[in-house]
Amino acid sequence: MNNCQRCGQPATVHVTNIVNGQKREMHLCQACSEKQHILKNQELNLSVILQTMIGQHVGATTDELARLTCPACGIKYMEFKAEGRLGCPKDYQVFQKALEPLLQRIHRAMRHVGKIPPHASRNAALQAELIDLRHKLREAVDVEAYEEAARLRDLIREKEGHG
Repeated sequence: MNNCQRCGQPATVHVTNIVNGQKREMHLCQACSEKQHILKNQELNLSVILQTMIGQHVGATTDELARLTCPACGIKYMEFKAEGRLGCPKDYQVFQKALEPLLQRIHRAMRHVGKIPPHASRNAALQAELIDLRHKLREAVDVEAYEEAARLRDLIREKEGHG
């Protein structure tokens, strides 16, 4: 969790600006963000933001989409548009025509892959290497290659000590 860049309290407002291709982040507490007029004392309304984004991308297909209803949960497209929430996983297929451009705009991709912390990828590579070394160690013991097994055992201990 980040602290406010002005007063050191826990930050609750996080602003990211991209200026001339440079990403700049600002982390502020509620009080400092109000002093800076970041939120201008307005509440962020997720459903209004989603309605705006949804409306921008469906345009001419709105009539067609307005008639769509999910057979599994019964939610209508217009309910989704008003609430900004889907009713069940099947809605992704039923409302696909409207969701694809929206997801493309939000995620810049059609498939969400998530994020991995920088240290996790290093740790994952180390874990994969250790699994491979342990497998080789078992094979060496099975064929009674004890010198190779001892070398692999020492290598595993060394890597585990640095993990």
